Amino acid sequence: MGFGVLGFLVIGGVVAPLAGLGVPGAVAQAPLPLAQAEAEPRVPESRAEIQLTYAPLVRQTAPAVVNVYAARQVQRRSPFAGDPFFEQFFGSRMQSRPRVESSLGSGVLVDSSGLVVTNNHVIEGADEVRVALADGREFNSTILTRDARVDLAVLRIESDESFPIVPIADSDATQIGDLVLAIGNPFGIGQTVTSGIVSALARSHVGVNDSGFFIQTDAAINPGNSGGALIDMRGQLIGVNTAIFSRSGGSMGIGFAIPSNMVRAFVDAAERGERFQRPYVGASFTPVTPDIAEALGMARPSGALVASVSEDAPAAAAGLRPGDVVLSMDGFAIDGPDALGYRLATAGLGRTATLEILSADERRSVPLQLVEAPETPQRDERRLSGNTPFEGALVANLSPRLADELEMQQTKRGVVVTDVERGSTAMRFGLQPKDILLALNGRPIASSAKLEAMLRGGARGWRFEIERNGQRLTQTVR
Repeated sequence: MGFGVLGFLVIGGVVAPLAGLGVPGAVAQAPLPLAQAEAEPRVPESRAEIQLTYAPLVRQTAPAVVNVYAARQVQRRSPFAGDPFFEQFFGSRMQSRPRVESSLGSGVLVDSSGLVVTNNHVIEGADEVRVALADGREFNSTILTRDARVDLAVLRIESDESFPIVPIADSDATQIGDLVLAIGNPFGIGQTVTSGIVSALARSHVGVNDSGFFIQTDAAINPGNSGGALIDMRGQLIGVNTAIFSRSGGSMGIGFAIPSNMVRAFVDAAERGERFQRPYVGASFTPVTPDIAEALGMARPSGALVASVSEDAPAAAAGLRPGDVVLSMDGFAIDGPDALGYRLATAGLGRTATLEILSADERRSVPLQLVEAPETPQRDERRLSGNTPFEGALVANLSPRLADELEMQQTKRGVVVTDVERGSTAMRFGLQPKDILLALNGRPIASSAKLEAMLRGGARGWRFEIERNGQRLTQTVR
């Protein structure tokens, strides 16, 4: 049995069958109506359409996308170090020797004075950071600020010249389906441009950082693209490429970028010479589950459910109570706690935000003051000493401000470890910065001063409880 082939010719946007092809049963058809024909796919009709290209956009933006080289020294410990036999014969050669590790990423110039935005994980732990421009020139740079929670860092190039920049756009104007370009240095092969669209907005729980509000794109992003630019068709920065979803280590068409509004807030803090701070609310939030939504009479599960409210906090002054649901902030819908955290972080300090909440089956608007996190109680840092498991640990009273500085949740309270001396007893027993000390020999630890006094009293053994990454751990020392 044979198959006939029906040929078509596209002329001026009108699709018509080709005559005289000897196709059995072929019947001449009238041209399509003009309105329908305009919506049909067509070939380019002019030289100008054939020559459509991203090249002018790339020439405009690519000079402001840079390579970031970070180097750090790490100590390599000999596996025989500490062995008396080997140390007797090899002596100083048994000492650990430094080894230089390097990482490669991308960055974006956002200020002509030489401010570069990149990812924190590109430069984390670096002793030296160099920036290479697209024209091959290299410069030393200094780290102005960094924050692991949002995975952003700002560098300043050590030079007096003026640099090309990519303007920062309003990422709230970005829509799903918008055309975008990703520019970076994948696999260290050199500056590379890929194209795609915005696949989704406000992506959360992607396992990258706690900002939880990413732009998803199918523009190819690979290792080395981290910190690079996601560009819109106006040549403006709508995001900083940060992560990919991949089973092979290469691009699978699912990449994530930090929205430019978060980048702008971060850069503004760096330009003021300040650390990036999130407003202090004094409340904790959880997602609205389908069961909770049904109980509250909501059409669908959305919003941020108030779980707890601290006394004398802005949330309490605004009238928020446990069980309330935050539905929107300043007119932006809040789908969950991640969205609320993003809106708070990008809103800035010193202003009043308007929250729409659902409270006892009633919708109402409340004003929320966006203020700096307070240092209450005072941190009272103390370096612990003596024959105890805590020797060498620096501890302090945990306040909302100190929690923010340590990149912890602002609602955490207690006595926290802020530093551990290398080689100290505390390090040998595994204490780490950000550990919250809860109890010692069955007695709660109320403050750094009380802890120091408890240790001075001595004991035959020590049993202490700590909180680490949300988990409660217990250790006993005899």
